Amino acid sequence: MSDKKSARLILEDGTVFKGFSFGAETSVSGEVVFNTAMTGYPESLTDPSYRGQILVITYPLVGNYGVPADTMENGLLKFFESDRIHIKGLVISDYSWEYSHWNAVKSLADWLRANNVPGIYGVDTRQITKIIREKGVMLGKLTVEGTPEPETFIDPNLTNLVAEVSTRQVETYGNGPLKIVLVDCGCKYNIIRSLIARGATVTRVPWDYDFTTLDYDGVMLSNGPGDPQQCGITIDHIKKAMTLGKPIFGICLGNQLLSIAAGGTTYKLKYGHRSHNQPALMVGTNRAVITSQNHGYAVNTDTLESDWEPYFINLNDGTSEGIRHKSKPFFSVQFHPEASSGPVDTEFLFDDFIRAIETHLNR
Repeated sequence: MSDKKSARLILEDGTVFKGFSFGAETSVSGEVVFNTAMTGYPESLTDPSYRGQILVITYPLVGNYGVPADTMENGLLKFFESDRIHIKGLVISDYSWEYSHWNAVKSLADWLRANNVPGIYGVDTRQITKIIREKGVMLGKLTVEGTPEPETFIDPNLTNLVAEVSTRQVETYGNGPLKIVLVDCGCKYNIIRSLIARGATVTRVPWDYDFTTLDYDGVMLSNGPGDPQQCGITIDHIKKAMTLGKPIFGICLGNQLLSIAAGGTTYKLKYGHRSHNQPALMVGTNRAVITSQNHGYAVNTDTLESDWEPYFINLNDGTSEGIRHKSKPFFSVQFHPEASSGPVDTEFLFDDFIRAIETHLNR
């Protein structure tokens, strides 16, 4: 394109990558992370767990299937994970200006511009990934020609990102017999879809809402962005819910919050797990599952109270992928059993949660 503008990705260590702009003409700062998935950029960009981050997609071809329509189903956008783009900026190797897909209604570039999100292409994403893997996640700036560069590198983890992405009001979805309260810490829509499909009425509440005052059969703790230590109010509510004995299921950030409520501690990973096809082993078995992940923090299971045990471990680096209570119906996983665009190996965990609720109700 003859009118393309230059853009730069500036890493905190001083490394600069030069390319071209294909999104909004604005400059931003955030935490630079990479994702190795081959598909699913509409879902990734609308995942609240990426709040405050500049996302590097390692797959070399992006934009070829455009962006789907804003079709509604069960009160939710059918083809996205939330109602907006949450990343600060997008970094790719090669942008496909021509898109083709039966469900596409706009280009990725048009979608970014409509949401005021900058994008850069024509850079070596393999080299960026190598730097992050060797040095760890770092802050960065994505600057577009003709726009002012941010004065400082902004660390999103110093703020309460969960408060930014959580719902502001109590909302209800579905009309099933089981009553599940969903604590929204940055919930992906597919969690709600997965519960509705299994006969639940889902009451979605803000991250700091005292959900223990509601009439419910089970608790779902959602995924979300940032440092779990920012969610002290939520942790207090989880501790209270544990005394009631009703089933609790946590996903991603929900796993970290349940772990802290169980006496555990968390720590920041060097560069996080953000990809499809991460192998995890169910502890005590030979069963391995393939998972989708998006988190920058992990749980130290050695710090859990004695009535808790590891549930899954990551087969790549040995980090914790979940915990469970030894006698009560409380469990959580670090990966995403609701993963969209997949893999779906661990959808059975939603069935386990529903069975736990039914067992508890029929005692």
